[in-house]
This record gives sequence, C-alpha cells and structure tokens, in this order.
Amino acid sequence: MVRESARTLGAHEHPEITLSILPMGATFAAYDKGDLDAVNAHLRQTCQRLADAGCDFFVCPDNTAHIAFDAAREPYSLPGLHICDVVAQQAMRDGRARVALLGTRWTMAGPAYPAAFARAGRALQSPEPEERAIIDQIIFEELCQGIVTAASRAEYLRIIERMKRDGCDAVALSCTEIPLLVTPDVSPLPTLDSTRLLAHAAVAVAIGNAPAPTWCGGDH
Repeated sequence: MVRESARTLGAHEHPEITLSILPMGATFAAYDKGDLDAVNAHLRQTCQRLADAGCDFFVCPDNTAHIAFDAAREPYSLPGLHICDVVAQQAMRDGRARVALLGTRWTMAGPAYPAAFARAGRALQSPEPEERAIIDQIIFEELCQGIVTAASRAEYLRIIERMKRDGCDAVALSCTEIPLLVTPDVSPLPTLDSTRLLAHAAVAVAIGNAPAPTWCGGDH
C-alpha cells in the first residue's frame, strides 16, 4: 500500500493505514467444522477495533476469511473491499478465460472465489485433491513459518504447469504467502497476486480514484 501510494502521490506519501491483526490459529477448528459463525465472531473483533480507530473501510488480505465474510448473518461495522472480487475483476480486465486457484485448503475448496468469478463471468479451476494437500501443507508448515525452499517452489510450479496444460491462462496466488515462492518471472502462467491487487485497490479508494465500498459482509 505504501509503495503503491508513492507511485501516485509521491515519495513518503500515503493514506493513513491502521492495522489490527488477530492470529488465525484460533479459527482453524472452526473452519474445519464449517462453523463460520465462530469465525465471524473472531473477525468482528478486529473490524470493530478498526471502526473505533476511525477507519473508513477495511481490507483483509486473508483470502480464506472471505468464506466467513460471505456467510455473515449481520453486517460488519465497516464496509470492506472483497479480495475475491478484486482478483476476479482483474482477471476480467486482463481477458483471462480460465484461472487456476492456489490457496489454503479452505480457499481452494470453498465458495468465495467461485462466486466472485461467476459474478465476473470468468471460469475458475482448483487443483486436484492431492495437489491441494501439497499446496496447503507447504503454506502452513513452511511459508507461514518463514521456510522457503527450492523444492517447494518446484512443486508449486509443477502444479501450475499442469493446470496450464489443462487450459488455464492465469494463476491466482490467493494466499498471502504464496508470492514468496511463485513470482511472475518463474511462473508458467501470468500471476494474479491477491495481496498486491487488494493493496492497489485499497489505495485507489483511499485517494478517491475508485468508489468507496458498500459491502459489509454477507451475500452479494
């Protein structure tokens, strides 16, 4: 966000950014059980802190969290940008027809990204079950622990190459840590980096180059 702002506003200039980051570990069991009410109760705490701090809107780079956001029964205390929509809209602008989806096991199997891509009129494809297990294991056992290896990069690139042969024309890197392994210069497919795309979209809203969000969770 800071670097994107500097490109538009000039060096050392950016909108005020307030962070509230709760650990994800408390929600793992709830995601596995499909208890999205519990996940939303967790996430509402951090959103309320941002609202109390005077923020105008929120962005959440946790792709998996958007499964819970979409299932929220009550509106959140702030409007927010939906990361899946941001990625899907970029895929549409780029003219992508079928996008490979990489993320946590919950993101790859969940409804948030398919719904967003359907809204954008784009096709989306998740890896095969055994590939999802590899991707998820590397995220949580390695990347989240600061471990980046050539062997794991090779596994990701192998999966992306296979999905390219299957007809995908871009790959959505829909987990904050995946760009540590998969960069545009090594990827067999053009990349859609969800974290960077969301940051750019947030800056556009904050400086008035894009409309303020109105979505406060729940079904679109």
